[in-house]
Amino acid sequence: MEYSIIFLPLISSIIAAFSGKFIGEKIILIISSTLVSLSAILSILLFFDVLQNSYQNNLIIFSWINSGLLSVNWSIKVDALSSVMFVIVTFVSALVHIYSIGYMSHDPNKPRFIAYLSLFTFAMLSLVSADNFLQLFFGWEGVGLCSYLLIGFWFKKESANAAAIKAFLVNRVGDFGLALGIFLIFYLFGSLNFIDVFQEIPNNLQNEILFLGLKFNSIDLICLLLFIGAMGKSAQIFLHTWLPDAMEGPTPVSALIHAATMVTAGVFLVVRCSPIFEYSQTILNLITIIGMLTAFFAATVAIVQTDIKKIIAYSTCSQLGYMFFATGVGAYNVAMFHLFTHAFFKALLFLGAGCVIHSFKNEQDINKMGGVWRKLPYTWVLMIIGTLALTGFPLFSGFYSKDAIIEFAYLRGNSVGYYAASIGVITALLTSIYSWRLIFKTFHGDFQSSNIKIEEIKESPLVMIIPLIVLSIGSIFAGFVFKDLFLLKGDFFNFWNDSIKFLEPLSSTHPPLWFIILTPVLVTLSIPLSYYLFLKDKKILESFVNTNRPLYQFLKKKWYFDELYDYIFIKLFKNLGLFFWKIIDIKIIDKFGPDGLSSLIKYFSLKASNFQSGHIYQYAFVMLLGFSVFLTYIIIN
Repeated sequence: MEYSIIFLPLISSIIAAFSGKFIGEKIILIISSTLVSLSAILSILLFFDVLQNSYQNNLIIFSWINSGLLSVNWSIKVDALSSVMFVIVTFVSALVHIYSIGYMSHDPNKPRFIAYLSLFTFAMLSLVSADNFLQLFFGWEGVGLCSYLLIGFWFKKESANAAAIKAFLVNRVGDFGLALGIFLIFYLFGSLNFIDVFQEIPNNLQNEILFLGLKFNSIDLICLLLFIGAMGKSAQIFLHTWLPDAMEGPTPVSALIHAATMVTAGVFLVVRCSPIFEYSQTILNLITIIGMLTAFFAATVAIVQTDIKKIIAYSTCSQLGYMFFATGVGAYNVAMFHLFTHAFFKALLFLGAGCVIHSFKNEQDINKMGGVWRKLPYTWVLMIIGTLALTGFPLFSGFYSKDAIIEFAYLRGNSVGYYAASIGVITALLTSIYSWRLIFKTFHGDFQSSNIKIEEIKESPLVMIIPLIVLSIGSIFAGFVFKDLFLLKGDFFNFWNDSIKFLEPLSSTHPPLWFIILTPVLVTLSIPLSYYLFLKDKKILESFVNTNRPLYQFLKKKWYFDELYDYIFIKLFKNLGLFFWKIIDIKIIDKFGPDGLSSLIKYFSLKASNFQSGHIYQYAFVMLLGFSVFLTYIIIN
């Protein structure tokens, strides 16, 4: 079963990549969707086996590297954590594959697209099934490569190429940190296997290491480097700039990246390495602060965006911030709970946005939509369900996981925890406002499009709607059904076993009642507030924007991160590159190297050609002179 879960998507990718000319595009789409769906079904069966029987295993596929101290196998690690990730990755991927049959129906490169999707799924499964850091890094880089291919799928668009390169380069910064962390782990412990490393951590708490001329606690440094890797993949503030631009890829790609694969890898890494992070309170506090800042930053930016996909993308960035500050306060299981529920409603929102874009003939500006809720009734209802789940509206899936994060941050009982909880509440309010802004501007009000008539707007085909219906069920019920499991309540107290490390058990108390009801009340009140601001009386917002233009521009420009990086890094390295090209390369290396040498040879060749006079006495003189020089050399030596 485990082998099938991992390798069915790989088989799907190979078939799609190399069999397009032989079996036809439609058959390829059906085969790939079937294989990935079968992987999803097996993942669910494996999950229930882990749940009911506490099944754990470590299947060694083959011995990968065995050289000196380095001994690494390619394995499939099965425990509670990996089984949850198997379900998330394969389930969302299967629905995205099915959805793509309709969404990509007019694209001439469907087999290539499906091949990339399936390979993406395989890379992510390789990552989450790893029992050692090297295999994890292989999957990590595989996910990065596939994201580059998928974001830049429409490579004839300059913006798509730029977005793919940007994602690739920004992630390399994080990947470099992760690679250094892995090197340091092997240097200190002589192994890359999780079980060996985790066992040695308590014995090395006081070790110090010299890094960049400074002394660091070895555990703190390892955690910092690993977290830098997680920041890049999961688009945390400072390394987040690639995520909104990644919307240049097809919408199914956006759904897969944001809901189940690439961006969740960073959260998974921190949770998997909880036996290391638990011994570094300094880095845990840093993770809490970074997560909190990311959640707030992304929410403030999303509230002024007009691109439907970028709004949802910033919401992903914000929700990942929640997950990270959950890990920072030691609530790793709660972070996984939110990752689990987030997969349903985020995939639902992205695929729903894809239906809207599909209906509007590729229009993505919400200011150019409106008035189509009767024309797109299924998409409208399903996106409202996704919005209710995202905002944490009571009884929807996001309500249970997001409120749990805020509550556990509050229960942490220190200044960092209280600060994170406060920001979490504020961010929840902002999330609700920008989410309902999207709904009201997209589906309500007056029809604004100038590129298409409202009579031409029609609902997406059934093959695109069915995945949304399935995801909507998860968006409604997943939180309630699985809350005891993820939060270790009742009969599920030992569900996580050794897959997550808790030095101290999580608090079993509850915050005060006023704090528990605060977030749900604010989220609920934001709905009529958003309706009034974005539909009934738009002049209030227009007046606010006009009187606070600098603030509006600050948010519109995404806190000027792109401009700052362009000024500090892009222009610097561009000018440095131009200097090396025009000065070092052309004027120095070329002048005194190949070009200089060729000019010198040409000069002496021209001078030598003057001896070609045709007079025999000149040739005899040169021969005599040469012989004299040769004879002198012989005599001297």
